[in-house]
Amino acid sequence: MHKFYIISIAFLTSALAATAQWPYMSAIPNGPNKKAIVTEQVGLTDITIAYHRPAVNGREGKIWGQVIHKGFINQGFGNNKPAPWRAGANENTTIEFNNDIKVEGQPLAKGKYALFVAYDSLESVVIFSKKYDAWGSFFYDEKDEALRVKVKPVALDKSVEWLRYEFTQQTTNTAVVALEWEKLAIPFAIEVDYLKQQFDAISAVLKNPPGFNWESLNRGAAWCLQNNYQLEQGLAWSKLSSDANSFGGHQSFTSISTTAQLLEKLGKPAEALAEMKRAMPFGTMTEIHQYARQLQQQKNSKGALEVFQFNYDKNPTAFTTQVGMVRGLSGVGEYKKALEFAQKALPLAPNEPNKTALLGMIEKLKAGKDAN
Repeated sequence: MHKFYIISIAFLTSALAATAQWPYMSAIPNGPNKKAIVTEQVGLTDITIAYHRPAVNGREGKIWGQVIHKGFINQGFGNNKPAPWRAGANENTTIEFNNDIKVEGQPLAKGKYALFVAYDSLESVVIFSKKYDAWGSFFYDEKDEALRVKVKPVALDKSVEWLRYEFTQQTTNTAVVALEWEKLAIPFAIEVDYLKQQFDAISAVLKNPPGFNWESLNRGAAWCLQNNYQLEQGLAWSKLSSDANSFGGHQSFTSISTTAQLLEKLGKPAEALAEMKRAMPFGTMTEIHQYARQLQQQKNSKGALEVFQFNYDKNPTAFTTQVGMVRGLSGVGEYKKALEFAQKALPLAPNEPNKTALLGMIEKLKAGKDAN
């Protein structure tokens, strides 16, 4: 009897151990609902949605308004307050942003939020709650809301068996996030301040070792110029870049001309012109020629001729500078002098296309027309 008792205890202990392990060996975590995480980058902002994906599972036509209740209801558990749908299954669906954003045009601070939906066929409410670590929406409380927006549900052409979140209609700084299930999508638009984020990133870089390098400073200034953003800060970076007396500064046509272009955009043309005159001695023949052509495009024919002349004086035997004189003189109506330079440049043409183009200019000048 004693022996049997020992064997029975051993058997019972083994059975209990097996029973304790059984759920972990055979059960699917969170039941039949698939766990999913989707991350997309919009601009420089990472957007991450973590959720569980219930299936339609033969309930076609019964999902919206039945399985997913309409509006806010007391679910009979938790805090017993009227609550929206959890926008997924199981614990809170969460959405996280690593930068400040806008949702449907309304600001939302960076951070992690529980995502809820109060469904209505005509106009649903999407809710971002600061309380993101609860189970479902049983403990939802309006006081925890960071933002709610109203959106219009959209019918889908094809049924979606497993609930999913999709990023659609993406641009550099916008995207539409759509909750899709069965034959309906609930979309909400997200917008990021891409320029601010990029500017902040550049600023952070230039507060570190790259900020003591003229090329990095010039790239930051050129970004401001190109995007017409934070021009005053761009000018400050550009001046450091082109100042030979500053640590890491370097006088070059590139750095000084960036300063000039920023001054021009800031409505300081006289200062811009002075900077370009300072830049010209550092420029290559091609850089100076291109600057003169820019002046022509700006209808500054007199200024363009002065720059073409400067380039020619530095490089009198080059085809480029002689053609520059043709363009400069023609631009101020001195066709006879322009023709003399054109004929002198013709034997120096480096290839057939250049020769053909110059012959066309000669024909215009002979006819008393502007060669440009």
